[in-house]
Amino acid sequence: MEVFEGASGVEDVLDLSHLNFNSLNFNSIGDKRRRDTKQLHLSHNRLMVLPDSIQWFTNLEFLDISSNGLSVICEDITRLTKLKTLIAKNNRLDEFAMPKEFGTLQLEVLNFSGNRFEEIPAQFLELQRLQSLSLGGNRLKSIPAEIEKLTSLEMLYLGGNMISAIPVELANLPLLTYLVLCDNRIQSIPPQFTRLHSLRSLSLHNNLLTYLPREILSLVQLQELSLRGNPLVVRFVKDMTYDPPSLLELSGRTIKSRNLLYSEEDMPCHLIRYLNLASKCPNPKCAGVYFDSCVRHIKFVDFCGKYRLPLMHYLCSPECTSPCSSNPQSDADSDDDQSVPVDRLQRVLLG
Repeated sequence: MEVFEGASGVEDVLDLSHLNFNSLNFNSIGDKRRRDTKQLHLSHNRLMVLPDSIQWFTNLEFLDISSNGLSVICEDITRLTKLKTLIAKNNRLDEFAMPKEFGTLQLEVLNFSGNRFEEIPAQFLELQRLQSLSLGGNRLKSIPAEIEKLTSLEMLYLGGNMISAIPVELANLPLLTYLVLCDNRIQSIPPQFTRLHSLRSLSLHNNLLTYLPREILSLVQLQELSLRGNPLVVRFVKDMTYDPPSLLELSGRTIKSRNLLYSEEDMPCHLIRYLNLASKCPNPKCAGVYFDSCVRHIKFVDFCGKYRLPLMHYLCSPECTSPCSSNPQSDADSDDDQSVPVDRLQRVLLG
């Protein structure tokens, strides 16, 4: 241990951070010390590469290599089969820096914020036990649809990138609790977010949002919603474009709105599947349904009796727009969406 002057270690923790190392060699550390070490701190040095001898810490569970000059992660890190947490913030890493077998690790926490990623590496999407993924402050332009493979994910931090769109597959993460998408270029939120039943905190500040999907009201666990720095507009065009429904849709609307009974003996299976896709018109004064043809309509809804947020509604026809005024000062359009109770949403951050 004499070679690491200034190093500190307590039982299973070996702290070699802030020692200005530009290279490391673990040869002088005894076998027992390497076996006993579960936490290894190497942050705030000047390391350009990790030594091959990193693999000797066979029981390592936590590794912090933040704030170095790393541009590649060595293949030997994949030999750390018990590693659960890897923190590599503020380096020079990109999507080409990861070893091919990185996805075989049993990682639960991964933090690569403050690097140079333009894409989320495919290896990250193979980490089946991953619970927390942080890639803030990179150069990401998109979120891959394969993000849905991370079914154990509870926290996803993608703030401070250049993301312009959110894939609907993001809504397929059943345990996602904290989602941070602030400081990007996002213009809309998929209505499929209604499937994020575990979501408690959603950070969307400093984006390009002008409205929210009305389905966001169904996120019953949501306690914090951050929207400041978005152009949430207060005036909209009333005459929305509307494509007339097809004969197929008109027939389907008639069957569904009149509650007519049907079975596989009455029509082909593909028509039954089509009928099951019907969406109920949210206008409380209309009992209609729609399939593909609808009218987009912005409606302001009270949140906690303090904020009025523009939510996107999809109505079945232009005739449904009159009961739902787009005037943000009007309260006459709040019959179907009551104010969100204060115990439902604790914080709405608009400024």
